[in-house]
Amino acid sequence: MSEITTVPRSSRPNIVIFMPDQLRADALSAFGNPVARTPHFDEFASRATLFTDAHCQHTVCSPSRASLLTGWYPHTQGHRTLTNLLKPWEPNLLRTFRQAGYTVAWTGQRGDALAPGVTAESCDFYGNLVTAMAPEHTMPYPPGHKFYDAFYSGRIESDAPLLDADEAEIQTVERWLADAPPEPWLLYVTPISPHCPFRVEEPWFSLHDRAQMPLPVDADLADKPRFMRGLRERYGTDRLTDDDWREIIATYYGMVSRTDSHFGRVMQAVERAGAADNTVTVVTTDHGEYLGDYGLVEKFPSGLNDCLTRNPLMIAGPGLHAGARSDAMVELVDVLPTLLELADIDPSHTHFGRSLVPILAGTSTAHRQAAFSEGGFSRNERNLLEPIGYPFYRNKVLQQHEDPDSVGRAIACRATDFTYVYRLYESDELYDRRADPHETINIAARTEHANTVTAMRERVLAWLAETSDVIGWELDPRKDPAVRANPFLAGC
Repeated sequence: MSEITTVPRSSRPNIVIFMPDQLRADALSAFGNPVARTPHFDEFASRATLFTDAHCQHTVCSPSRASLLTGWYPHTQGHRTLTNLLKPWEPNLLRTFRQAGYTVAWTGQRGDALAPGVTAESCDFYGNLVTAMAPEHTMPYPPGHKFYDAFYSGRIESDAPLLDADEAEIQTVERWLADAPPEPWLLYVTPISPHCPFRVEEPWFSLHDRAQMPLPVDADLADKPRFMRGLRERYGTDRLTDDDWREIIATYYGMVSRTDSHFGRVMQAVERAGAADNTVTVVTTDHGEYLGDYGLVEKFPSGLNDCLTRNPLMIAGPGLHAGARSDAMVELVDVLPTLLELADIDPSHTHFGRSLVPILAGTSTAHRQAAFSEGGFSRNERNLLEPIGYPFYRNKVLQQHEDPDSVGRAIACRATDFTYVYRLYESDELYDRRADPHETINIAARTEHANTVTAMRERVLAWLAETSDVIGWELDPRKDPAVRANPFLAGC
């Protein structure tokens, strides 16, 4: 890889990336939720720039994280699955910062974006300093029960504060920062919550009044991709009543509130370390959660709905605008160049992110004309479909294997006015983002929108052509030295 340009350590900020799993943007008070209890995220938003229209590039964990760490789209190098992770010869944000002189720590056990060996190459510290001691979770409902099939578990009974994987990670952050190395350092915090199953202990479980919970988005699935109908039938979510959905949503919100508390402790630990005035903090997630929208829970590899792609993104740090809101169209690949610029590190590979520093500094409001997300598989990739493993995922995996076209490759293009979705094996989708923000009514087949569909499809084609691959920055000699040394081949 190309040599990275560095600047004196003292002039560069520390970096905190707080990236929980499966956090819907609209589950945070700062993003407009009137009933969510997220005081620490709210306080952070008051001193950050909050991006209201930020989108991930894939709606499954590992591909999304790989995109953020590389600035690549999932298709650029085939990082479209849970098992094709970033290799030793590929760039990633953590190693880039380490090579530039940062001390890099990745806490917790959510290390699912890097292939074996790459974490050790990229980080000075990784894992936990505290061992999780929480008892193994057992589902209180049998397979086939409506709550089992909705990933709902409910209250975690615990006589003492729960020392699960996330609590162990936050305690690790607190210990690591209490004895932090010389600045600058980068701390990557990746809690598992609020990833389902939906379960949490007190006081979080009872924190939200069930009667105040918003009901999920409902929609006619006739003009929707058929995985939606398939999953809805397999999981039998029509059995769930409005009160059931309110119970599930309130539990999820309780999980989000617990994550909010964990984030507050991270910020307090940064302050105790005396680093608050020289630390840039990024809050985001890998993707959202259906949470009952369209009668679905969790996510799906070819699911590209707004509730999955729109991410909470907030960035704060020294010299950056405080309490600002940006409606600019943003992609998570933009995080990489933003942090590189703030740290005065030159990029060492071709990427597709665009720095958000002009917005963070208040010198510009413009950014992108469109945001792209993608997912799914081609017919010749059936051997790469997700395997049956985690019990809750059985129906989701069966949907893929028994109807592989329903998980066919798909691309979503979101512009200011419209969302367009191209599906390789199914019909186009078009949604009016202003009149139908939840993307419930597919208007692609309407005559009056034919020109819009054509224009958006052409935009997708241009995007694919621009981002189809990358050329490495290391220049190879046109002839292998071994060939040059052979007098019989030297002139070939």
